[in-house]
Amino acid sequence: MAISFAQQIMSNPTDKDAWVKAFKATTGHTAMAPHQIELVDIGDDFAVLEMPIGDHARQPFGLLHGGMSLLLAESAASMHACWGVDLSKRVPVGIEVSCSHLSSATEGSVRAHATVIKRGRTLIRHKIDIIHIETERLLCEVRVTNLYKSM
Repeated sequence: MAISFAQQIMSNPTDKDAWVKAFKATTGHTAMAPHQIELVDIGDDFAVLEMPIGDHARQPFGLLHGGMSLLLAESAASMHACWGVDLSKRVPVGIEVSCSHLSSATEGSVRAHATVIKRGRTLIRHKIDIIHIETERLLCEVRVTNLYKSM
C-alpha cells in the first residue's frame, strides 16, 4: 500500500522539500494528476501551484475553464491549510469557496498563489490569485475557507 501524503509529511510538517517530494509521490490518483498540477513553493503563509493550459483544461470555446481555476485554487488553499498541522489530530475540510473570473486565457500556464488572510484555531481563510504566467495577467480571484475537523 502506498504511503499517504499525510504520512510522508507527518515527521516534519513544515519542511518545504519534504512537501514537494510528498506531493509528487502521492498526487497520482487525485484530481490534480490528469491536469499536471505541480506544487512549486510553500511556506508559513503561502502556497504556489502551477498548471499548463491544454485541452484537459479548456471549455468548448477554447478558453481556460473556470472550474479549472477553482480546482487549482481550492487545491492550493487546502494543501496550505495542512502546513504545520498534526494531521493525525485534525484535517482541513473546505466549507466555502467564492470567486470572481476577471480575464481569460487560451494557452500557456497558470499559477495559483494562495496567501493566508486569517488563521484561527478552527478556521483558515485564503485568498488565491490565479495568474497567467506568460502575461502576468490576473485571471481569477478566489477566497477559500477551510474548517479544521477533529479526527
